[in-house]
Amino acid sequence: MRIAQVAPLYESVPPKLYGGTERVVSTLTEELVCQGHDVTLFASGDSVTRARLWPGCEKALRLSGAPASAGLAQHSLMVERVAQQAYRFDIVHFHLDFLPFSVIRSEGFPAVTTLHGRLDIPDQLPLFHEFDDMHLVSISDAQRFAMPWANWIATVHHGLPAENYTPCKQKSEYLAFLGRISPEKRVDRAVEIAKRAGMRLHVAAKVDDADRAYYETVRGCLEKPHVRFLREIGDAEKCKFLSKAAALLFPIDWPEPFGLVMIEALACGTPVIAFRGGSVEEIIEDGVTGFIVDSIEEAVQGVERISSLDRQQCRAVFEERFSARRMCDDYVRVYERVIEETSAMKGPQLDRTAVA
Repeated sequence: MRIAQVAPLYESVPPKLYGGTERVVSTLTEELVCQGHDVTLFASGDSVTRARLWPGCEKALRLSGAPASAGLAQHSLMVERVAQQAYRFDIVHFHLDFLPFSVIRSEGFPAVTTLHGRLDIPDQLPLFHEFDDMHLVSISDAQRFAMPWANWIATVHHGLPAENYTPCKQKSEYLAFLGRISPEKRVDRAVEIAKRAGMRLHVAAKVDDADRAYYETVRGCLEKPHVRFLREIGDAEKCKFLSKAAALLFPIDWPEPFGLVMIEALACGTPVIAFRGGSVEEIIEDGVTGFIVDSIEEAVQGVERISSLDRQQCRAVFEERFSARRMCDDYVRVYERVIEETSAMKGPQLDRTAVA
């Protein structure tokens, strides 16, 4: 199958540091190539892939220092370039939210869009209503809550390459927080949980410009004696960081669309203590791979019970439910369905490849 993957340009594929969407796109792209598909990746020029790379910009925008205004222009141009080449592909897989919708509709090529973010944003709903014919994939069933009427064709949970994560037999006595310093991730809750549990907390997280004001409100928490703030880390450090932790704290305060860090922890054999919300109940098996809680008090109780969980079982669940191969197989079935439905809607037409 000839497949185009279209990634955001803010991070490279895979990302040098933080970047959930780009990490998933990289995993999917490499697994598709491994399975023998002909894949073209539209991404930043500093991406690394075994697929054919078509650069949408020279370097990933966030780390290049490019002004925020450049993002829309770069992405719009890339979507146009994809549309110009769409006849070369059996399917185009977008990871750009609603940005390509107009082009998909006007050109009519087989395309699917995975939505990676939260959807309960009122100002965006009229746009999704207008484009209710787009083929959409959700990354959790919970993500669909705000838009049950959309043209969902599948839920595909994220997967990761198992070989990139090695469980550590000897765990440390610290709790881990990994991700972003932002209001919805609630690192302040993690600091309080660790304090009440009498444990150290290691925080590895990035601070976006958009969250700078929030960071200043919690900065004091990150300077507590029991907290070690490592800031943003890359893949080389991430496995060691997670695998040596007693548990990952995931004290969210929003409808989490997926939470890639949860399956990264499971891949390292590390259980997760997560606040209930969004996809958490789809990812974590309460009492098996972690504990799902509703308060700081319950989270502290979860920390006290963490030794009752089998770290080998955490890894086994990851291999069964969240592997790169499983994700890839799910998406191939999505591609086949979208190609079939698009062909049926268009009816017999001139094969554009014959005149290319």
